[in-house]
Amino acid sequence: MVKPFDVTKFRKSITKSIDGLGIGFNDPTDWISTGNHALNYLISGDFYKGIPLGKVTVFAGESGSGKSYICSGNIIREAQKQNIFVILVDSENALDEAWLRAVGVDTSEDKLLRLGMSMIDDVAKTISNFVKEYKTDYGDKEPTDRPKVLFVLDSLGMMMTPTDVDQFNKGDMKGDLGRKPKALTALVRNCVNMFGSLNVGMVATNHTYASQDMFDPDDKISGGQGFVYASSIVVAMKKLKLKEDEAGNKITDVRGIRAACKVMKTRFAKPFEGVQIKIPYETGMDPYSGLLDLFEKKGLIQQQGNRLKYITATGKEILDYRKAWGKDNLEIVMQEVSNQVALDEHATPEINLEEEEAIQNIDNGDTDAN
Repeated sequence: MVKPFDVTKFRKSITKSIDGLGIGFNDPTDWISTGNHALNYLISGDFYKGIPLGKVTVFAGESGSGKSYICSGNIIREAQKQNIFVILVDSENALDEAWLRAVGVDTSEDKLLRLGMSMIDDVAKTISNFVKEYKTDYGDKEPTDRPKVLFVLDSLGMMMTPTDVDQFNKGDMKGDLGRKPKALTALVRNCVNMFGSLNVGMVATNHTYASQDMFDPDDKISGGQGFVYASSIVVAMKKLKLKEDEAGNKITDVRGIRAACKVMKTRFAKPFEGVQIKIPYETGMDPYSGLLDLFEKKGLIQQQGNRLKYITATGKEILDYRKAWGKDNLEIVMQEVSNQVALDEHATPEINLEEEEAIQNIDNGDTDAN
C-alpha cells in the first residue's frame, strides 16, 4: 500500500529553508471602515467592513477629491477605534495636527506616529526594518496575540527618487520618469507580499491627471500599469462640486465636494461599481451618503410617483420622498440586505478580460513598471 504524502514533514522542511514563507490561507480577519457604508460595500461586500488589514489599498484621485479625507482622516479614526496603531507617512507635509483632531483622529504618541519623509527608498527601508522587527518580536505568537498596525502613505505621487533630488540640485527639472514608476511598483508589491501573514496593512493615496488621449478620456493614475497590478485594492476618485444645503435643496453656492468613487480593483466584491459621496465643508462626510442611489441602482428601492418605495422582508411598505429617506429607513434596508444575501455575487479571484481592459484605461502611459 502506498503511504500518503507526509505534508507535515514537507511543511517543516520548506519552513526552515525559506525565510518569510507563508503557509496556508491568509484571509483578512480585521477590517477598517472608510467612514461611508456605500463605499465599504463596494470595496468589501459588507456595509461595515471597508478595507482589510494584510492588504494594500490605494485611493487615487485629483487634488481635492477627498482621498486624504478618507485615508488620513476617516480610516485612521476608525482604525484607532479598534486599537490599531497607525504609522502615518506624510510625504506632502500637508497634514496638520489640528486638522487630524478635527476629523476625530487621536494624535497622541501611543496611537499615532507621524513620519515626514518623501524619498521612496527611505519609506521602503523603514517598512522593511519594521517588518523584520515585527517578526522577531511577534513571529512566534498566535495572530490574535500580535499587535495590529496600519501604514498610511499620503501620498505616493509626491514621493521622490535620488535622481529627482540630484537633478533638482543641478537645476535639471526633467524628473526621474524612468525609475519612479518601477520604484513605486516595487514598494507596493513588496508590501503586499510582506503584510499577507501579519496583522499589518497599508492604505495609500495617489494622484491622477487628465488624459491627453481623445479616445481614452479617463483620468490616469500616476505610477504606471505595474503599480495598479501590484495593489490589492484600487479606488479611483473624481471631484465634483456639491451645491446643496443640509436639507438637500439645490443652491448656487459650493458647500463642499461630491466625491465620485469607483472601485477599479477588489477581490471581495464586484469591481467597477461606483458611488457618489457628499462631503460638506461644514459637517464632513455623511456615512449614509450614496446608499439611496446604490439601493436604487440595485433595484431594491423602486420609484413610485415622486416617492421611493421599499418592501421589507415582513411585507411592510416604506414609502417616502427622497429627502425624507433618512438614517432609520436606510438602516432597515442595510440590515435586511446583510441578513439575506449580497446585492451581487462576489468577484472571482481571476482577472478577467474586462478587468484587464479597465486597468489599461487607468494606466498613465509611464514606462512599464513590470
